[in-house]
Amino acid sequence: MLNSFFLETTANTQDKTVEQRKKTAAAACAVAIALWICLFSHLGALGLLGPDEPRYAWIARTMAQTGDWVTPRLYGQPWFEKPILYYWTAGAGFLLHFSDEWAARFPSALAALVAALCIGWLGWRFEDAAEPGREIAEPPGRAPPRRYCPWSTALLAPLVFTTSVAAIGFARAATPDMLFAAAITLAMGAAAIVLRRSGALRASGAKRAQAASGAGAPALLLFGALIGLAVLAKGPAGVILAGGAVLIWALATRRWSAAFRLLHPYAIAAFCVVALPWYVLCALRNPAFLRVFILQHNFERYLTPMFHHPQPFWFFVPITLLAILPWAVVLIPAARHGLRLWREKSWHDSPAFFFVCWALFPIIFFSFSDSKLPSYILPGIPALALVVGITLARLIDERSSWSTAIFVLLGLTWIGLAGGGLWWAAHLPGERASSPDLGAPVANPSALAHGPILFCAALAAAAGVAIAALSAARRRAAIWIALLLVCVLVEIAGTSILPDLDSYYSARPVGTMLRHDLYPERLFTYQLPRSWQYGLEFYLSRKLPSWSPDDLNAALVLTTPPGFADLQRRGYVQGPLNEPYEKIVFVPIPVRSPAAGGPAKQKK
Repeated sequence: MLNSFFLETTANTQDKTVEQRKKTAAAACAVAIALWICLFSHLGALGLLGPDEPRYAWIARTMAQTGDWVTPRLYGQPWFEKPILYYWTAGAGFLLHFSDEWAARFPSALAALVAALCIGWLGWRFEDAAEPGREIAEPPGRAPPRRYCPWSTALLAPLVFTTSVAAIGFARAATPDMLFAAAITLAMGAAAIVLRRSGALRASGAKRAQAASGAGAPALLLFGALIGLAVLAKGPAGVILAGGAVLIWALATRRWSAAFRLLHPYAIAAFCVVALPWYVLCALRNPAFLRVFILQHNFERYLTPMFHHPQPFWFFVPITLLAILPWAVVLIPAARHGLRLWREKSWHDSPAFFFVCWALFPIIFFSFSDSKLPSYILPGIPALALVVGITLARLIDERSSWSTAIFVLLGLTWIGLAGGGLWWAAHLPGERASSPDLGAPVANPSALAHGPILFCAALAAAAGVAIAALSAARRRAAIWIALLLVCVLVEIAGTSILPDLDSYYSARPVGTMLRHDLYPERLFTYQLPRSWQYGLEFYLSRKLPSWSPDDLNAALVLTTPPGFADLQRRGYVQGPLNEPYEKIVFVPIPVRSPAAGGPAKQKK
């Protein structure tokens, strides 16, 4: 009878373990689908945007075409605004004959995937020691059993990051920012392993025995190499952000000996092997490189407003909250829990405190800069997502009015985002009245996007109500609704909203139309914003000259409505243009006589 009892108990335990493994496998599949939708789907829904994407893509395409993988060149001239890593990765996409947008944006999407997997691995690695009371008691010498739970930090952290505004946006940006953030994420993950093996971060079970063995050479080599990769992505900021995060952690915990282990000769040697060859070779080929890149684009950018990006000191606080949406409200219980650990003085060896230092340092450091852009704090967002994942894993099973209120706020967040969607729909350019300057109806296909945006707003509002209603008893379902909603919204945006906005935000439609113009040498621009100038030049694969009144020959001038009004005021355009426009106005300039100065008079 006793044997039967033990056999039945063992069978039940095995059945539960199999069931838990099945749930974990299903959750992992859900994570994979979310990663694909949020990071990789519809990378080409919009053409290249702004002044930066076309320039970086031009440089990468030039490298692939010329085979010069050392000197970044824009329009044939050396361009030292950013280091080489993005150009190498995007250039590989052009060599593989990806479409322009996929080649330019795939490196960022891939980097976001790497960052998500890294924080998932960190969540798995440090899950048992994330906070006091979570350790699993086991006899000495035995490792604690790993919990097979789909709501563990290992799965929640990458989901939070992947579905955040920052990850979705910057995974689709043809810039070095996500590559830089991924390199910093990997480097800080390696640093966490070094600190854990040196006994500075909390370990449990058999891992306490490992701590006595000190920092292993592989982790130190990896840390140094990844810092070198970050320096190849964005320059000295890689050393500053990683080193600064470790510095404020060491200042708070006074574990200086553990922090200085990261300066081991292994780490320094690996850094030099990865980072220095390109810098040395580029400096040898281009004597102005170090002055332009190091002094102008790093120190002067930080210390002066010479690049015209001034913002108030508190700028990155709202930017951080926007970046982590829709999960920003979870930072409230995370901060509350941190204060409790502070009062209990149990945070000194907490891995979560190390992650907080990693998340906060970019915000602190760049708040003192005279030049501020939202992308500057991106390296801290994966750490913030990891902290949010740790907090969510705890809140799911916490039965209190406080935790219920947080899930209600999560639902209200979605209702607020629905309101933001309604505001956006109301301010999109659509069919407007006739323009007296152009003499034709001003039509824009973005009017077609109003319907899908309104549908998304209604969906977000309904989901917000459902999440708030489920906040007390069905929190797992509430999280699933939030995750599913993000994926659905990204899909709708990629298929029904962004393509209709392409001609308003991107030069791709105009560039594609003019690619086979019969007189390309007579194509000019006039008072065109930088974003449209660089965009048209990328899609036309050549530099467009600016039109001058001294040119008396016929020309097709691309300008904006204010530029058209200026041409009309100065007498270079006679009468209205009987054709619609969107963002760019096509102005035909007739042949002019030298004496007249204005358009030549036609003979009767």
